Amino acid sequence: MNLKYRNITVSGGIAVGKGTLMRNLKTYLEPLGWTCTSGGQILRDFTKEYVNPNASLVDDDFHNKLDARTINLLDKGNVVIEAWLAGFMARDRDDTLRILLICTHDELRVDRVANRDKVSIDNAKEYIHNREEDNFKEWQRIYGKYEFFDPRYYHMVIDTYSSGQHETVGKVLDLLGYDHDKIVINKK
Repeated sequence: MNLKYRNITVSGGIAVGKGTLMRNLKTYLEPLGWTCTSGGQILRDFTKEYVNPNASLVDDDFHNKLDARTINLLDKGNVVIEAWLAGFMARDRDDTLRILLICTHDELRVDRVANRDKVSIDNAKEYIHNREEDNFKEWQRIYGKYEFFDPRYYHMVIDTYSSGQHETVGKVLDLLGYDHDKIVINKK
């Protein structure tokens, strides 16, 4: 199948659906030889912090290694990278479909975090605010005064408040040039 891009990045803040979109894309793209990876999961595993893995928990050397890994994966091709800054890191690449997920209703994000992490609504609100603020501050210290989620860095911005997970994956596959009619399903 001839696709319009060799890679996909999925970026966005907390509880906007990055992991869900990556898992849904995996279903369609792994059979075509693609791999899927999460930068956030690498940070969580490295820091052993699964509740609040802020960017400031690691030194600049770790960030540089993660950035180099991202570029290396994009150079190899056929990869979906889900990470806050993946789209920003790939902003100058013509071979990479860059998706930014947002959620225009913070109460939905708070609800997602509260249910996912089994914390109170107040703790979820505080977690989202503090982690996003801390991460952007740290990244601006490292990379410069960028607006990392500036829509001009992305091919598509999807609001997961109004776009369900199936509609969202459909939009991405359509922009990728994925042809559902050319898929052969092996029935055993």
